[in-house]
Amino acid sequence: MENKIQLIALDMDGTLLTGNHEVTERTKQAIAQAREKGVQVMLSTGRWLNTCYSYYEELQLDSYIITVNGGEIWSPEKELVEQHLFSAEKMEKMWHIGHEAGARMWLVSSGDIFIDQVPAGFSDYQWLKIGYDMEDKHKLDHIVKELSFIEDLELSNSLPTNVEVNPIGVNKANALKSVTKKMGITMENVLTIGDSLNDIKMIQEAGIGVAMGNAQEAIKKVANHVTDTNENDGVAKAIEKFIL
Repeated sequence: MENKIQLIALDMDGTLLTGNHEVTERTKQAIAQAREKGVQVMLSTGRWLNTCYSYYEELQLDSYIITVNGGEIWSPEKELVEQHLFSAEKMEKMWHIGHEAGARMWLVSSGDIFIDQVPAGFSDYQWLKIGYDMEDKHKLDHIVKELSFIEDLELSNSLPTNVEVNPIGVNKANALKSVTKKMGITMENVLTIGDSLNDIKMIQEAGIGVAMGNAQEAIKKVANHVTDTNENDGVAKAIEKFIL
């Protein structure tokens, strides 16, 4: 099994990172050891590039980066190789749904992120993703229902209290397939680790899909293996089990 896996794809929040947004020393060491064995390690995150690149540098990675749940793919040279956008009209419509529900929102464009604020003009930006966060599950369900009337959306979450929306077909699994094609390998050669619904497809479709101990139950059910939590070196333990 150890020579089958050539790429490790890591979710960040709730997976690679602790609650303090840090990578543990044991996890850093496991990633470094995997790379020494010739296994590529990449970030596959809902975050946009500006909020994940410092971790890429900290871990001294030299791989592709999947950001915004697959909305963008970046080369090791930090060049944009793939991008999937919403129309300004669709983004504005989705913003109104969240605004009327009183949701906390984040709107991600190719160059900016708007948290709990509305841009001056939607048509002035290239839109990648919108996210809604609410503790009130009934209101969150109402947002999902309203979104169902808009065509060509891909819904997921990064926490049980939120909903993240990308253009249809945009998810981490499809982005990973694009990356593996560029690398000349297949999804069978990939180990994926994650904790939320935006990770579920890449966990299902990878050669080895690992759920974090703190993962949502649906993720644990489809995974090949459940590791420890993000506070207890879960990523390191998975890498040690399957790679080292």
